[in-house]
Amino acid sequence: MSNHSLQTRFITLFYIPALLLLLTGCVVKGKEPERKAVAAIPQATPVDGNIVQPSVLKQQMEVTGTLVANQQVDIVSELTRKIVRVNVKEGSVVTKGELLFQLDDADLKAQLEKLRQQEKLAVLNEERLHDLIKHEAVVQQDYDQAFTNLKVLQAQISELQVMISKTLIRAPFDGQIGIIKVYPGAIVSTNTVLTNIQDNSVVKVEFNVPEKYTSIITPGSEQTFTVASDSRQYKAAVIARESKLDQNTRTLLVRAVAQNPGRVLLPGQSARLNLSLHSSSNALLVSSQALMPSSQGYNVFVSRNNKAELAAVEIGERNPYSVEIVKGLQAGDTVVTSNLLRLSPGSDVRFVTIKSQK
Repeated sequence: MSNHSLQTRFITLFYIPALLLLLTGCVVKGKEPERKAVAAIPQATPVDGNIVQPSVLKQQMEVTGTLVANQQVDIVSELTRKIVRVNVKEGSVVTKGELLFQLDDADLKAQLEKLRQQEKLAVLNEERLHDLIKHEAVVQQDYDQAFTNLKVLQAQISELQVMISKTLIRAPFDGQIGIIKVYPGAIVSTNTVLTNIQDNSVVKVEFNVPEKYTSIITPGSEQTFTVASDSRQYKAAVIARESKLDQNTRTLLVRAVAQNPGRVLLPGQSARLNLSLHSSSNALLVSSQALMPSSQGYNVFVSRNNKAELAAVEIGERNPYSVEIVKGLQAGDTVVTSNLLRLSPGSDVRFVTIKSQK
Protein backbone atom coordinates (compact mmCIF):
# COMPACT_ATOMS: atom_id res chain seq x y z
CA MET A 1 0.00 0.00 0.00
CA SER A 2 1.30 3.36 -0.94
CA ASN A 3 2.07 6.13 1.51
CA HIS A 4 -0.84 8.26 0.13
CA SER A 5 -3.36 5.54 0.85
CA LEU A 6 -2.06 5.09 4.42
CA GLN A 7 -2.32 8.83 5.05
CA THR A 8 -5.88 9.00 3.73
CA ARG A 9 -6.97 6.07 5.93
CA PHE A 10 -5.43 7.62 9.06
CA ILE A 11 -7.27 10.92 8.53
CA THR A 12 -10.55 9.06 8.07
CA LEU A 13 -10.10 7.01 11.28
CA PHE A 14 -9.17 10.09 13.36
CA TYR A 15 -11.54 12.80 12.17
CA ILE A 16 -14.77 10.86 11.72
CA PRO A 17 -15.12 9.84 15.43
CA ALA A 18 -14.23 13.38 16.49
CA LEU A 19 -16.88 14.78 14.14
CA LEU A 20 -19.45 12.34 15.46
CA LEU A 21 -18.57 13.30 19.04
CA LEU A 22 -18.97 16.99 18.22
CA LEU A 23 -22.34 16.47 16.58
CA THR A 24 -23.55 14.35 19.48
CA GLY A 25 -22.56 17.08 21.96
CA CYS A 26 -24.53 19.66 20.00
CA VAL A 27 -27.61 17.48 20.02
CA VAL A 28 -27.37 16.87 23.80
CA LYS A 29 -26.88 20.54 24.50
CA GLY A 30 -29.88 21.49 22.40
CA LYS A 31 -32.11 18.89 24.07
CA GLU A 32 -31.19 19.31 27.78
CA PRO A 33 -33.59 17.20 29.91
CA GLU A 34 -36.08 19.14 32.16
CA ARG A 35 -35.19 19.46 35.88
CA LYS A 36 -37.72 18.16 38.35
CA ALA A 37 -38.98 20.82 40.96
CA VAL A 38 -38.16 19.90 44.57
CA ALA A 39 -40.87 20.86 47.12
CA ALA A 40 -39.62 23.39 49.78
CA ILE A 41 -39.76 22.07 53.37
CA PRO A 42 -41.64 24.64 55.59
CA GLN A 43 -39.49 26.17 58.31
CA ALA A 44 -40.82 26.33 61.91
CA THR A 45 -41.22 29.89 63.21
CA PRO A 46 -38.98 30.66 66.20
CA VAL A 47 -41.08 31.94 69.11
CA ASP A 48 -41.02 32.46 72.89
CA GLY A 49 -43.63 30.92 75.14
CA ASN A 50 -45.12 30.86 78.62
CA ILE A 51 -46.50 27.83 80.40
CA VAL A 52 -49.66 28.96 82.16
CA GLN A 53 -49.67 28.12 85.89
CA PRO A 54 -52.07 29.16 88.70
CA SER A 55 -50.65 32.34 90.24
CA VAL A 56 -51.39 34.96 92.86
CA LEU A 57 -53.00 38.08 91.39
CA LYS A 58 -53.19 41.30 93.35
CA GLN A 59 -55.12 44.08 91.73
CA GLN A 60 -53.94 47.56 92.72
CA MET A 61 -54.90 51.09 91.83
CA GLU A 62 -52.67 54.14 92.19
CA VAL A 63 -54.20 57.34 93.55
CA THR A 64 -52.77 60.57 94.91
CA GLY A 65 -53.57 61.78 98.42
CA THR A 66 -52.49 64.49 100.85
CA LEU A 67 -50.85 64.23 104.26
CA VAL A 68 -52.65 66.07 107.03
CA ALA A 69 -51.49 66.64 110.62
CA ASN A 70 -53.25 64.72 113.36
CA GLN A 71 -54.07 68.09 114.97
CA GLN A 72 -53.16 71.58 113.86
CA VAL A 73 -54.16 75.10 114.96
CA ASP A 74 -52.99 78.67 114.55
CA ILE A 75 -51.91 80.20 117.85
CA VAL A 76 -53.64 83.57 118.40
CA SER A 77 -54.23 85.87 121.34
CA GLU A 78 -57.66 86.36 122.89
CA LEU A 79 -56.64 89.85 124.06
CA THR A 80 -55.28 92.95 122.32
CA ARG A 81 -52.03 93.44 124.21
CA LYS A 82 -48.27 93.81 123.92
CA ILE A 83 -46.05 90.74 123.83
CA VAL A 84 -43.43 90.80 126.58
CA ARG A 85 -41.94 87.33 126.15
CA VAL A 86 -41.57 84.65 123.47
CA ASN A 87 -40.86 81.43 125.33
CA VAL A 88 -40.52 78.98 122.41
CA LYS A 89 -38.18 78.37 119.49
CA GLU A 90 -39.22 77.82 115.91
CA GLY A 91 -39.52 74.16 114.98
CA SER A 92 -39.29 72.96 118.57
CA VAL A 93 -41.43 70.17 119.97
CA VAL A 94 -43.57 71.22 122.95
CA THR A 95 -45.89 69.49 125.36
CA LYS A 96 -49.48 70.36 126.23
CA GLY A 97 -49.67 73.33 128.63
CA GLU A 98 -46.13 74.58 127.93
CA LEU A 99 -45.84 78.38 127.92
CA LEU A 100 -45.36 79.79 124.40
CA PHE A 101 -45.99 83.56 124.67
CA GLN A 102 -46.59 86.01 127.52
CA LEU A 103 -48.57 89.24 127.14
CA ASP A 104 -48.32 92.38 129.25
CA ASP A 105 -50.53 91.96 132.33
CA ALA A 106 -49.29 94.73 134.65
CA ASP A 107 -52.51 96.78 134.56
CA LEU A 108 -54.66 93.68 135.06
CA LYS A 109 -52.70 92.62 138.13
CA ALA A 110 -53.04 96.16 139.55
CA GLN A 111 -56.80 96.00 139.11
CA LEU A 112 -56.83 92.59 140.73
CA GLU A 113 -54.98 93.88 143.80
CA LYS A 114 -57.41 96.77 144.11
CA LEU A 115 -60.40 94.44 144.03
CA ARG A 116 -58.87 92.12 146.59
CA GLN A 117 -58.47 95.01 149.05
CA GLN A 118 -62.07 95.98 148.46
CA GLU A 119 -63.04 92.36 148.98
CA LYS A 120 -61.41 92.34 152.43
CA LEU A 121 -63.52 95.33 153.51
CA ALA A 122 -66.65 93.80 152.02
CA VAL A 123 -66.06 90.55 153.93
CA LEU A 124 -65.71 92.41 157.23
CA ASN A 125 -68.85 94.41 156.55
CA GLU A 126 -70.85 91.29 155.63
CA GLU A 127 -69.71 89.46 158.78
CA ARG A 128 -70.57 92.43 161.03
CA LEU A 129 -74.03 92.87 159.58
CA HIS A 130 -74.58 89.11 159.77
CA ASP A 131 -74.08 89.27 163.58
CA LEU A 132 -76.29 92.34 163.93
CA ILE A 133 -79.13 90.82 161.95
CA LYS A 134 -79.26 87.97 164.44
CA HIS A 135 -80.00 90.49 167.20
CA GLU A 136 -82.33 92.47 164.97
CA ALA A 137 -80.06 95.50 165.27
CA VAL A 138 -80.20 96.20 161.54
CA VAL A 139 -82.76 95.68 158.89
CA GLN A 140 -82.54 92.77 156.48
CA GLN A 141 -82.10 95.11 153.53
CA ASP A 142 -78.77 96.43 154.86
CA TYR A 143 -77.40 92.93 155.20
CA ASP A 144 -78.58 91.92 151.74
CA GLN A 145 -76.86 94.92 150.25
CA ALA A 146 -73.56 94.10 151.98
CA PHE A 147 -73.77 90.46 150.92
CA THR A 148 -74.44 91.41 147.30
CA ASN A 149 -71.51 93.84 147.22
CA LEU A 150 -69.20 91.07 148.41
CA LYS A 151 -70.38 88.66 145.74
CA VAL A 152 -70.01 91.26 142.98
CA LEU A 153 -66.43 91.99 144.06
CA GLN A 154 -65.63 88.26 144.09
CA ALA A 155 -67.08 87.88 140.59
CA GLN A 156 -64.96 90.78 139.33
CA ILE A 157 -61.87 89.18 140.87
CA SER A 158 -62.65 85.90 139.07
CA GLU A 159 -63.09 87.76 135.79
CA LEU A 160 -59.73 89.49 136.15
CA GLN A 161 -58.04 86.20 137.01
CA VAL A 162 -59.39 84.70 133.79
CA MET A 163 -58.09 87.66 131.78
CA ILE A 164 -54.68 87.40 133.43
CA SER A 165 -54.55 83.69 132.61
CA LYS A 166 -55.19 84.57 128.95
CA THR A 167 -52.01 86.66 128.89
CA LEU A 168 -50.12 83.35 129.23
CA ILE A 169 -50.54 81.60 125.87
CA ARG A 170 -49.84 77.88 126.25
CA ALA A 171 -49.64 74.88 123.91
CA PRO A 172 -53.09 73.31 123.48
CA PHE A 173 -51.59 69.85 122.80
CA ASP A 174 -48.29 68.07 122.23
CA GLY A 175 -46.88 69.12 118.88
CA GLN A 176 -44.27 70.91 116.81
CA ILE A 177 -44.09 74.69 116.58
CA GLY A 178 -43.91 76.33 113.17
CA ILE A 179 -42.53 79.74 112.20
CA ILE A 180 -42.69 82.47 114.89
CA LYS A 181 -44.41 85.52 113.39
CA VAL A 182 -44.22 88.04 116.26
CA TYR A 183 -41.58 89.21 118.73
CA PRO A 184 -41.45 90.98 122.12
CA GLY A 185 -42.79 94.51 121.93
CA ALA A 186 -45.33 93.79 119.20
CA ILE A 187 -48.95 94.71 119.82
CA VAL A 188 -51.17 91.79 118.86
CA SER A 189 -54.93 91.59 118.45
CA THR A 190 -57.37 88.74 118.39
CA ASN A 191 -56.82 88.10 114.65
CA THR A 192 -53.01 88.12 114.76
CA VAL A 193 -51.47 84.69 114.14
CA LEU A 194 -48.49 84.27 116.46
CA THR A 195 -47.40 80.87 115.16
CA ASN A 196 -48.90 77.48 114.44
CA ILE A 197 -48.62 74.13 116.15
CA GLN A 198 -49.06 70.72 114.54
CA ASP A 199 -49.29 67.31 116.10
CA ASN A 200 -47.50 65.23 113.45
CA SER A 201 -46.47 62.30 115.65
CA VAL A 202 -48.96 60.54 113.41
CA VAL A 203 -50.26 61.84 110.08
CA LYS A 204 -53.56 61.43 108.33
CA VAL A 205 -53.62 60.45 104.67
CA GLU A 206 -56.66 61.74 102.82
CA PHE A 207 -57.45 60.45 99.33
CA ASN A 208 -60.41 59.95 96.99
CA VAL A 209 -61.62 56.56 95.78
CA PRO A 210 -63.68 56.11 92.57
CA GLU A 211 -67.28 55.09 93.06
CA LYS A 212 -66.59 51.60 91.70
CA TYR A 213 -64.27 50.71 94.60
CA THR A 214 -66.08 52.33 97.53
CA SER A 215 -67.17 48.95 98.91
CA ILE A 216 -63.60 47.60 98.86
CA ILE A 217 -61.78 50.35 100.77
CA THR A 218 -63.24 49.90 104.25
CA PRO A 219 -62.19 51.07 107.74
CA GLY A 220 -59.50 48.78 109.09
CA SER A 221 -57.94 47.95 105.72
CA GLU A 222 -54.24 48.65 105.35
CA GLN A 223 -52.81 50.57 102.41
CA THR A 224 -49.28 51.53 101.35
CA PHE A 225 -48.02 54.88 100.10
CA THR A 226 -44.86 56.74 99.15
CA VAL A 227 -43.83 60.40 99.18
CA ALA A 228 -41.53 62.33 96.89
CA SER A 229 -38.96 63.10 99.60
CA ASP A 230 -37.74 59.50 99.97
CA SER A 231 -38.19 56.01 98.52
CA ARG A 232 -39.57 54.30 101.61
CA GLN A 233 -42.95 52.59 101.62
CA TYR A 234 -45.23 53.64 104.46
CA LYS A 235 -48.31 51.85 105.76
CA ALA A 236 -51.58 53.54 106.64
CA ALA A 237 -54.71 52.09 108.25
CA VAL A 238 -58.07 53.37 107.00
CA ILE A 239 -60.00 54.90 109.93
CA ALA A 240 -62.91 56.77 108.34
CA ARG A 241 -64.84 57.47 105.14
CA GLU A 242 -66.97 60.41 104.14
CA SER A 243 -70.71 59.79 104.47
CA LYS A 244 -71.42 60.66 100.82
CA LEU A 245 -69.80 60.87 97.39
CA ASP A 246 -68.57 64.09 95.88
CA GLN A 247 -71.23 64.93 93.31
CA ASN A 248 -68.74 66.58 90.95
CA THR A 249 -66.13 63.79 90.82
CA ARG A 250 -68.22 60.79 91.96
CA THR A 251 -65.46 59.86 94.38
CA LEU A 252 -65.45 59.08 98.10
CA LEU A 253 -63.11 60.84 100.53
CA VAL A 254 -61.22 58.35 102.69
CA ARG A 255 -58.96 59.05 105.66
CA ALA A 256 -56.16 56.76 106.87
CA VAL A 257 -53.60 57.15 109.65
CA ALA A 258 -49.86 56.43 109.43
CA GLN A 259 -47.24 56.45 112.16
CA ASN A 260 -44.58 59.12 111.76
CA PRO A 261 -41.46 58.18 113.72
CA GLY A 262 -38.91 60.95 113.63
CA ARG A 263 -41.56 63.29 112.18
CA VAL A 264 -40.10 62.80 108.69
CA LEU A 265 -43.55 62.99 107.06
CA LEU A 266 -44.75 66.57 106.78
CA PRO A 267 -48.38 67.71 106.62
CA GLY A 268 -49.16 69.03 103.17
CA GLN A 269 -47.00 66.49 101.32
CA SER A 270 -48.55 64.57 98.46
CA ALA A 271 -48.81 60.81 98.91
CA ARG A 272 -48.94 58.22 96.13
CA LEU A 273 -51.04 55.28 97.30
CA ASN A 274 -51.21 51.76 95.85
CA LEU A 275 -54.67 50.62 96.87
CA SER A 276 -55.20 46.88 97.26
CA LEU A 277 -58.49 46.18 95.50
CA HIS A 278 -58.65 42.47 94.69
CA SER A 279 -56.58 39.36 95.38
CA SER A 280 -56.76 35.85 93.86
CA SER A 281 -54.47 32.91 94.68
CA ASN A 282 -55.52 30.73 91.72
CA ALA A 283 -55.49 33.08 88.74
CA LEU A 284 -54.30 32.02 85.28
CA LEU A 285 -52.03 34.77 84.01
CA VAL A 286 -50.47 35.33 80.58
CA SER A 287 -48.12 38.01 79.38
CA SER A 288 -49.88 41.09 78.04
CA GLN A 289 -47.78 40.66 74.85
CA ALA A 290 -49.61 37.43 74.04
CA LEU A 291 -53.03 39.07 73.63
CA MET A 292 -54.37 39.81 70.15
CA PRO A 293 -57.54 41.93 70.00
CA SER A 294 -60.34 40.83 67.71
CA SER A 295 -63.87 41.92 66.94
CA GLN A 296 -65.20 39.33 69.43
CA GLY A 297 -62.67 40.06 72.17
CA TYR A 298 -59.16 38.66 72.52
CA ASN A 299 -57.25 35.67 71.11
CA VAL A 300 -53.96 33.98 71.93
CA PHE A 301 -51.84 31.43 70.10
CA VAL A 302 -51.45 28.16 71.97
CA SER A 303 -48.85 25.55 70.96
CA ARG A 304 -50.13 21.99 70.63
CA ASN A 305 -47.82 19.38 69.09
CA ASN A 306 -45.56 22.25 67.98
CA LYS A 307 -48.33 23.82 65.93
CA ALA A 308 -49.97 27.16 66.62
CA GLU A 309 -53.67 27.06 67.45
CA LEU A 310 -55.78 30.19 67.88
CA ALA A 311 -57.75 30.26 71.15
CA ALA A 312 -60.44 32.81 72.05
CA VAL A 313 -60.06 33.98 75.64
CA GLU A 314 -61.95 36.09 78.14
CA ILE A 315 -59.81 38.39 80.25
CA GLY A 316 -60.22 39.61 83.82
CA GLU A 317 -58.00 41.81 85.94
CA ARG A 318 -54.68 43.25 84.81
CA ASN A 319 -51.39 44.19 86.40
CA PRO A 320 -48.51 46.10 84.75
CA TYR A 321 -47.16 43.03 82.91
CA SER A 322 -49.81 40.28 82.92
CA VAL A 323 -53.49 39.76 82.38
CA GLU A 324 -55.84 37.28 84.00
CA ILE A 325 -57.53 34.72 81.74
CA VAL A 326 -60.89 33.73 83.15
CA LYS A 327 -62.00 31.59 80.19
CA GLY A 328 -60.35 29.87 77.21
CA LEU A 329 -57.14 28.44 78.76
CA GLN A 330 -56.19 25.73 81.21
CA ALA A 331 -53.25 25.30 83.53
CA GLY A 332 -50.34 23.78 81.62
CA ASP A 333 -51.15 25.38 78.25
CA THR A 334 -48.16 26.90 76.43
CA VAL A 335 -48.97 30.36 75.12
CA VAL A 336 -46.90 31.99 72.35
CA THR A 337 -45.65 35.45 73.32
CA SER A 338 -43.51 36.57 70.35
CA ASN A 339 -43.52 36.60 66.54
CA LEU A 340 -47.32 36.63 66.59
CA LEU A 341 -47.62 38.49 63.27
CA ARG A 342 -45.78 35.69 61.46
CA LEU A 343 -48.13 32.99 62.75
CA SER A 344 -51.39 31.63 61.43
CA PRO A 345 -53.49 28.71 62.68
CA GLY A 346 -51.60 25.49 61.96
CA SER A 347 -48.15 27.13 61.66
CA ASP A 348 -45.17 25.13 62.89
CA VAL A 349 -43.47 26.73 65.85
CA ARG A 350 -40.09 26.22 67.45
CA PHE A 351 -39.64 27.56 70.97
CA VAL A 352 -36.49 29.52 71.68
CA THR A 353 -37.40 30.08 75.33
CA ILE A 354 -40.23 28.76 77.50
CA LYS A 355 -41.03 30.26 80.88
CA SER A 356 -43.67 29.62 83.51
CA GLN A 357 -46.03 32.58 83.85
CA LYS A 358 -46.41 33.41 87.53
